[in-house]
Amino acid sequence: MMLVCFCSGMPVEWLVKAMQSRGLEVFTQSFSRKLPFPDENKERYMVRGTNVYGILRAPRAPRTEALVISAPCSPGDSNNQAVGLLLALAQYFRNQVYWAKDIIFLVNEHDLMGTQAWLEAYHHTNITGMEYSPLQGRAGSIQAALSLELSSDVITSLDLILEGLNGQLPNLDLANLFYAFCQKLGVLCTIQGKLQRNDWDTAEGYTHAAQTMMLMVLKQACGRSWGDHGLFLRYHIEAASVRGINSFRHYKTDAATIGRLLEGMVRKLNNLLERLHQSYFFYLLPSLSRFVSIGCYMLAFGLLVVILLLRALDLWVHLGAPALAAVEGVTEAQQPSGPGVLTVLTPVVISHLTGVALYLLPVHLQEMAVEHFPVSETEAVVLTAVAIYTAGLALPHNTQRLLSGEGTEQGWKVLKLTALLYLAVLLGCTALINFSLGFILAVTLVPITASMTPHMPKALSALVMVLLSPAFTVLYCVFIYQELIEAPVSVSEGWMLFLSVISQGILDHALYGSLVYPLLALFIYPCWLMFWNILFWS
Repeated sequence: MMLVCFCSGMPVEWLVKAMQSRGLEVFTQSFSRKLPFPDENKERYMVRGTNVYGILRAPRAPRTEALVISAPCSPGDSNNQAVGLLLALAQYFRNQVYWAKDIIFLVNEHDLMGTQAWLEAYHHTNITGMEYSPLQGRAGSIQAALSLELSSDVITSLDLILEGLNGQLPNLDLANLFYAFCQKLGVLCTIQGKLQRNDWDTAEGYTHAAQTMMLMVLKQACGRSWGDHGLFLRYHIEAASVRGINSFRHYKTDAATIGRLLEGMVRKLNNLLERLHQSYFFYLLPSLSRFVSIGCYMLAFGLLVVILLLRALDLWVHLGAPALAAVEGVTEAQQPSGPGVLTVLTPVVISHLTGVALYLLPVHLQEMAVEHFPVSETEAVVLTAVAIYTAGLALPHNTQRLLSGEGTEQGWKVLKLTALLYLAVLLGCTALINFSLGFILAVTLVPITASMTPHMPKALSALVMVLLSPAFTVLYCVFIYQELIEAPVSVSEGWMLFLSVISQGILDHALYGSLVYPLLALFIYPCWLMFWNILFWS
């Protein structure tokens, strides 16, 4: 196996001297992480890096609370403007006397990995198996954080990024604060990279708002952190990323204006006597000035889940109704004989064992696959996952006959009743954690699963079920996302992006604890296989 090692490419000594010259208490932290398989997108396997952070102590408070301003520093000059702005803010903040909270200026290496190592060390946790040195300097309890991403020296607008790990969002007041200062200073601001329109009552305005909101839904549903801020949300720290964009040629914002905006936001957060909590934590944004609250969009999801519950109730009534039988001209009611336990339990167990294989085997079999096939480790992991997913379509076929002989009419009804209730609970729990993911799964799974019976045309029903399976849902989301960001791709390019999404999902789960891949592999896919088994019940 070829090891790609990224040693420290960040100017650590220069950053330490620069922060010390600005009167900060400066500390460093080293960390390392071996990936479960190489990340071909960033060409790394064994990662080693160093975080540098400086603490500006609050002169007028007991130093029990803190704010964080971070800037990821990657190899090259991809975010050097943000690091320069962070140092300029540190120098300006040092000369002010109104700070009531400690301010931590963090420059982290290797993007999310550096942030993860620093946060785990700061909170004395280790949930991802990362190796890191303990922090020598600490501040108070972190109340809020801002992450800066400025890759160009020409900034035409600022884009606010809110989506965090597993679909978490910061308190809406943080987005309102950013928008208010942008309006005050005349800075062009965007959400999802799209400008806000004022013609809300026109068809174009509605279309633009719907596209913006759909982008947020897709980003939230994928469960990954779209900026360094996403990992702060796990620790109940309200955080967002501010990304500089150079795409609107008629506008230009200088660094001084951006600095004033950030200084204003930090001052507002500095004046808080408690954490942000009085606004929404669950919302969708068609623009920065409008939002859709949970009380509105949860109704649509609830109506979809009710379909499953009503169908389950209908099956329950039919299972309990006595059958009519004619004996010597007299009609008598007979209690239907219930199916054996193995008749229902067998497909349930086999479906979930397939899900366990889909979750565990791709990473564990990568070395064997590389030895026998001309593929890289990443390709081996992804193709193994695709192969297990495809093999699962054949494995549970007619599993009710493995131990109990012929399937019965009552058998598939009991299995479907179980599967419907199981799916309703899964979707409900998913929506509570990540509404967007739960809603997308409900839209694709509820119609076909609620109507599925063994008496439907096999070929057509099987085709529809495959096209609405979890894997194809992810594939559709890839194409829709590319269309929404106005970067359409061909079928072959979309397929490669789909494979990349799978590998990234597995990596995000191993590195940061993303729940999307284990949720799909261990629960959603086995539940779908139970309905697949019902279709071929005989």
